[in-house]
Amino acid sequence: METTAIPAGTIVVGTDGSPSAERALDWAIDQALLESRQLTLAHGVDPSGSVWVDPAGVDHRAVLDALHDDAVVTLAHAREQIARRAPGLVVHEVIRMSDARVTLLELSEDAAMVIVGSRGRGPIKSLLLGSVSLAVSREARCPVLVVRPSQEGVVRNGVLVGADGSERSLGTVEFAYRQASLRQLPLTVMHCFWDARPGTEEEPVASDVRLELAESIAGLGEKFPEVQARTELVRGMADERLVRASQRMDLVVVGAHHGGTLTTLLYGSIANAVLEHATCPVAIVPEPED
Repeated sequence: METTAIPAGTIVVGTDGSPSAERALDWAIDQALLESRQLTLAHGVDPSGSVWVDPAGVDHRAVLDALHDDAVVTLAHAREQIARRAPGLVVHEVIRMSDARVTLLELSEDAAMVIVGSRGRGPIKSLLLGSVSLAVSREARCPVLVVRPSQEGVVRNGVLVGADGSERSLGTVEFAYRQASLRQLPLTVMHCFWDARPGTEEEPVASDVRLELAESIAGLGEKFPEVQARTELVRGMADERLVRASQRMDLVVVGAHHGGTLTTLLYGSIANAVLEHATCPVAIVPEPED
């Protein structure tokens, strides 16, 4: 069921009624309001999910109807939450008879952003939604934001983005600048490098990298002058340093490359590791191939 033709550029949020999805919906409402965009509630009903029923005693059609009815109730509950928080927000609904991953990936073709929780309802659905967030972040055609649970009461230091100073990563850094601007948060641009030689980060090689990084993002500082941004050069594995820093961040942004090259696999593994272990929401931004 789709209430209307879904316009391009909406904020798409995956819904299943779980606490994780509730957190994703809260973030999606804020995101839609901050960007003055419409919101799309998406729910995938996988027909293959009912193959476990007793074929001799259960009507397959009845099972699918029950799953669809459950989806309708879930989306109706989400609409109630939206009406309380943002009564003027334009909302669309999508219920498709397909795997949630397929549904969200199809919607990502025209979406501005896809937002999902990190886990679903119950132990089995929890594993499933975990696989949904991972699969969508790997293959979506737009940025994907996974709302991971954060520890309450921790002082947060804004937005953190991993950058390598290349032209390819500028889209990811610009995405981070935009989120920092929208949410009025400071931004940290972190570049991680591995150098087996002993020494400090102030060695000439590190100084050169710091200069290159600063030069590569200088234009973004001019485009978003309201953002308090700083660069940070750290020695070590990128995924480990980003995960460690996530403990004090509101949002971590990383780029991911789709494809089969060695570079793609390397950067994809970094994104996956951050997504799995970060202790705050994580945005995965697709980056172009070399």
